[in-house]
Amino acid sequence: MNSSNISIQDRTRQFANRVIKAYIELNKKHFDDAGKILSKQFLRSGTSIGANCAEAEFAQSRKDFLSKYTIALKEASETRYWINLMIDNELASKTKFTLMLEELNIIIKILVSTTKKLKE
Repeated sequence: MNSSNISIQDRTRQFANRVIKAYIELNKKHFDDAGKILSKQFLRSGTSIGANCAEAEFAQSRKDFLSKYTIALKEASETRYWINLMIDNELASKTKFTLMLEELNIIIKILVSTTKKLKE
């Protein structure tokens, strides 16, 4: 299946699965409190993207749908922030997160495009 043919719900669920696996790997390290908090924030925001897209699938209105996608977009942006912060502080390797960041940027572009169209 071509990755461009994947629905945003499937794409964000697959991304959440990758976040969970990365979180498990990160926590095999013996982090201090800062590392534990950063990785947990990454887990929360990274899985929240898909949860909001899943909720949008059964939105009660166009406004509700837009709201869920807007929240998903904010969570995606936050996830990118936590990843970059973990990389900056050498809690995670940039090479291990390159593909995840690329996928996250695709998700952000899809959500930006969708929310812009819905606002028109």
